[in-house]
Amino acid sequence: MTPTPSLALRAPLKQRIFPNHEWALLLLLLAEVVIFGVTGSNFLTRTNGFEIIRLSVEIGLLALALTPVIITGGIDLSVGSMMGLSAIVCGGLWRDLGLPIWLSVLITLLLGLCGGGLNALLIARFNLPPLIVTLGTFSLFRGLAEGITGAVDNYSGFPASFLFLGQGYWFGFLPPQTLFLVAAAAIYFFLLHRSPIGRSLFAIGFTAEGARYAGLPVARRLALVYLLSGCAASLAAVIYIAHLGQAKADAGTGYELMAITAVVLGGTSIFGGRGTVWGTLLGLFAIVVLQNGLRLASAPAELAGILTGVLLVATICLDRFTSRAARRVAPATISTEELDVKNSQVAVLSVVILAAAAIVAGSNWLLVRTIKQELAPAANPAATATTGGKRITVAMMPKAKGDPYFVSCRKGAEEAAQQLGIELLWDGPTDLDPAKQNEVVEGWITRGVDVIAVSVENQAGISSVLRKARQRGIKVLTWDADAEKDARDFFINQATPQGIGQTLTDEAARLLNGQGEFAIITASLSAANQNEWIKHIKARLAEKYPGLKLVAIQPSDGDRDRAFAETQTVLKVYPNVKLIMGIAAPAVPGAAEAVKQAGRQDVKVIGLSVPSLCKSYVHDGIIESVVLWNTLDLGYLTVLAANEVKAGKLNPGDRELKAGKLGALEVRETDVLLGKPFIFNKANIDQFDF
Repeated sequence: MTPTPSLALRAPLKQRIFPNHEWALLLLLLAEVVIFGVTGSNFLTRTNGFEIIRLSVEIGLLALALTPVIITGGIDLSVGSMMGLSAIVCGGLWRDLGLPIWLSVLITLLLGLCGGGLNALLIARFNLPPLIVTLGTFSLFRGLAEGITGAVDNYSGFPASFLFLGQGYWFGFLPPQTLFLVAAAAIYFFLLHRSPIGRSLFAIGFTAEGARYAGLPVARRLALVYLLSGCAASLAAVIYIAHLGQAKADAGTGYELMAITAVVLGGTSIFGGRGTVWGTLLGLFAIVVLQNGLRLASAPAELAGILTGVLLVATICLDRFTSRAARRVAPATISTEELDVKNSQVAVLSVVILAAAAIVAGSNWLLVRTIKQELAPAANPAATATTGGKRITVAMMPKAKGDPYFVSCRKGAEEAAQQLGIELLWDGPTDLDPAKQNEVVEGWITRGVDVIAVSVENQAGISSVLRKARQRGIKVLTWDADAEKDARDFFINQATPQGIGQTLTDEAARLLNGQGEFAIITASLSAANQNEWIKHIKARLAEKYPGLKLVAIQPSDGDRDRAFAETQTVLKVYPNVKLIMGIAAPAVPGAAEAVKQAGRQDVKVIGLSVPSLCKSYVHDGIIESVVLWNTLDLGYLTVLAANEVKAGKLNPGDRELKAGKLGALEVRETDVLLGKPFIFNKANIDQFDF
């Protein structure tokens, strides 16, 4: 009797290459390229192509490592936290222990193996659920990282030879970390699709008990994939450090979710037993190209998150429904075609959603651009003369787009842009995320904007990419918070750090009659400008107010609710505190609400914030005063100065800048000063509406 050919041999070539209908995801990726090639500035360039690869490496390493984990029916939620722990260990070994950087990297990779080994031990040896185990190590690794650094210490100043790994180019165009992604993809392809180990992993994913009865070493195979996952997380941390030029405890935050999204979007079943390496890579690049393309097309960055979330939910739901449908079919009636879980439905839906959304985004972008060009003040020809008739493009970034302080700054920036006929791009992270700031700047460099203006969250982290922008001929300004001086042309300084620190301290001393305890609620313990203010507050205390005692400095992450909770803690731990000083816009009303609910009429609140957030508390007598500058003027001045720098009318060494409605402002070397801080109180706060 002639043996019946196996299903694999009878399957058509397309099905063997794309067993989970990855071809549809490939079409989706091509559709993105076409759409963003039309709507995105400089999208279809070799430089941007390699930048997309650079942005894919850290997430890509995690996604490749999670592919076999998910194929076995498991999950590893700890990879992002392992990145954070590995990053600060690598930085500590190099800076604090004085080890050579490459030895520090080697030890860091061994740490990843140890972290992966812990997961492997608990999951493979003790048969504990992967979700629970890795959720626990997720908290463990991140907690260790924050405990070691106090969530404050950052490591920077790494050797140039090491930073070249993440920031340099071979042959002028090839990012070195590309080779790590290619090597990892090749290794995992061989492991999953060309080795007996890979076949056993698929068997475990279909049924672990059946694999054990078949004599497969299930425990050893599971241990292997979790060990590799930990090692990949540490390698991703090393590349992350080289890319950003800093090591910090929150490195990799949220990366595990992005990696899982890429894996599942690529056709790997969250229920195990199905998946491919090339599907994961297609899912990875579909997400990264979407993010990159939207940025170059000046579309809202949040749209990428929305579309990615829709795709992920749709993929999981349809995978679940089709899997159930397949199991209901009697084995005798299942044909080869029916054995395929119909991921094509997911793919078609994905194509429709993303293509439609991208087309809408592109159409909106073109429409807005056309309207702006038509409405731009043609009455100001000087604004276009400096660039040969082309409108100047100023890309301006806040620390966090949702912060009311920066929302107010944006209004002033838009006013100046309209007056000068400038195209203003406003983008940045939605929360305090230095890594996201770097990604946005990279996109602006590729787009080829004329001026980049950044409110810096982490000085060391962003300075390297700002230097890159300057090397490409882009003018760079910082505003609100400064980068390293060689990384920018000018700093638009709302007030000197010394002036802010002294004004806040003097106001606290006035309210407490020079005696008593107070606490500070800041936004972030790593924020350069706020740490500079705190330094001058401490100096003023030592110099003039020995009776005042600063007992606590608590971070609020730029969040009003977190400031509320931190203030509650301060009031309980330090009952003698008589004043709370908030030095971030949401921190002041958050602290005031905590004082109000505690009924502590003996505690006063002051700080840096915008009047609109504080008016009700000022009138209630909880907030005594708000120290600030006119945020509208800060945004206005930043855009105006950007235009002057691009036009060559503002140069280092100038003593004065004629700033339109703001009059003549002082320039100190490369600092443009807005003016002295202003004190808002019950007598004048109703006069201001920002």
